Amino acid sequence: MRRFFPFLQWLPEYQKSWLSKDIVAGLTVGIILIPQGMAYAMIAGLPPVYGLYASLIPVLVYAFLGTSRQLAVGPVAMDSLLVAAGLGAMAISGVENYIAMALFLAFLVGAIQLILGLFRMGFLVNFLSKPVISGFTSGAAVIIIFSQLKHLLGADIQKSNQFHQLVLNAFEKISETNLLDFAIGISGILIIVLLKKWSKKIPGILIAVILGVLAVYFLNLESYGVGLVGSIPDGLPSFQIPDFSIENFKDLWPIALALALVGYLEAISIGKSIEDKNGEETIDSNQELVALGASNMAGSFFQAFPITASFSRSAINNESGAKTTIASVISVVMVVLTLLFLTPLFYYLPNAVLASIIMVSVFGLIDVSYARSLWKHRKDEFFVLLLTFLATLFIGIKEGILMGVLFSLLLLVYRTSKPHFAVLGNVRDSDYYKNIDRFGDEAIIRDDLLIVRFDAQLYFGNAGFFKRQLLKHVEAKGSMLRGVILNAEAINYIDSTAAQILTKTIHEIHERGLQFYIAGAIGPTRDIIFSSGIINELDKKYLFVQTKEAVACFDNPYTISEVGSKVAYQNRLNSN
Repeated sequence: MRRFFPFLQWLPEYQKSWLSKDIVAGLTVGIILIPQGMAYAMIAGLPPVYGLYASLIPVLVYAFLGTSRQLAVGPVAMDSLLVAAGLGAMAISGVENYIAMALFLAFLVGAIQLILGLFRMGFLVNFLSKPVISGFTSGAAVIIIFSQLKHLLGADIQKSNQFHQLVLNAFEKISETNLLDFAIGISGILIIVLLKKWSKKIPGILIAVILGVLAVYFLNLESYGVGLVGSIPDGLPSFQIPDFSIENFKDLWPIALALALVGYLEAISIGKSIEDKNGEETIDSNQELVALGASNMAGSFFQAFPITASFSRSAINNESGAKTTIASVISVVMVVLTLLFLTPLFYYLPNAVLASIIMVSVFGLIDVSYARSLWKHRKDEFFVLLLTFLATLFIGIKEGILMGVLFSLLLLVYRTSKPHFAVLGNVRDSDYYKNIDRFGDEAIIRDDLLIVRFDAQLYFGNAGFFKRQLLKHVEAKGSMLRGVILNAEAINYIDSTAAQILTKTIHEIHERGLQFYIAGAIGPTRDIIFSSGIINELDKKYLFVQTKEAVACFDNPYTISEVGSKVAYQNRLNSN
């Protein structure tokens, strides 16, 4: 029970002193969640009230199933933009149909996450490398910021998921700018940013909302064309079964898969960072998939669009002293009270204020320092980040993350196809054999013996490179060469293609009148050497535990110890 309901682990140990901290954290996050949720619903192309609906049942379900005690889930900018990108590419007519598709999308996202969690497939998220995520989130953040120009300027700017199109659309309508909307939006940005710099404890977002509502109400700004949130339905969301259909499933599953993986990655990365900061380990990656999946699925029956963990709200939750997910329950109570009693107040909330909240919130997703660090130390990964960023900006949101994964996998294939190949020499006055390019004159180089190390698994993609490099160094040694030693410490796997090539390479070296030795092969690699037939060409007496033993055998074939032979020959086929 504790495995599937993590709250049972901390509930029996709950301390009275924690309750006040959880209440303060819950109230603080709730104050921010309400306007943020409404703003993110607008990004998703939904009426603002759906942001409040998405802050109820999903948050409550995660409080009971989630393994992180400080993670704050709910509507987030990134997922909202992906929802807009996925649904915007479909020919959906009418607001009601659009809402129905968003709810079904939430169900699909949850189902995928739940299935992945139950089958313990959280490792799939590892295919989303940090450069890809950084490039994608930075590009998406720029698009989110520019997508809010329509509210900041108070102009009817056409939507788009491409940066250049957004800019062109904005320029076409810039003459229609409502100066009052613009002034309200800029004021909101300044209030939030300046108050945040002054003190992070001051709820700048709430203050911007209150000032915006008061300004509209007392100055009658509605009559001057200022865009308002308008009427929000009061009351809690009703139970509603999503619109299941095969046609909708075929249209939505690609974006649902992307949302499921991106949402999970956001939750895990945020949760792990909080864990590191607090010095505790509670997160179970597969249970997090189950928790997020159940949250999205349950939420879809109560009119919620896809949710995940929020970086800003999670950080605030942790800094406010939250000890358990009771803080999330307190936030839900605040949203419930808002839906029951406070929705009339939001009628006068300017859209420009929500736009300012969105712009400030997502600006932090643009990670320039990480890109700068990659440029200095990892230029290949920098270009993966840059290409992902540009693809997200100019091609599309979904395409950006898919191309980013493709770029990172191509980089991985390129690296493994040409791994590090080192020639080793004995470091003077020691038993160490190290790269002669690193140790220079300290490494003893012998004309009669070539020692090499291959720093990767040996597979079909790099076996040809291995053979060419090895024979090149054999040729370079010339007629004085008598033996070749392969240090196989870094070779953790040899596939069937590579095994055949290695066998043929050993045969070619033997035909040249040279002896071939393998040293340092780990257990799984030794198993392959025996099972694939490599040992038939090599002969097991030329298999060694350490490079120095292979060198000793080369110098004197009768120096092989009984223990060394037993360890070197040990494998699954012949444990003796």
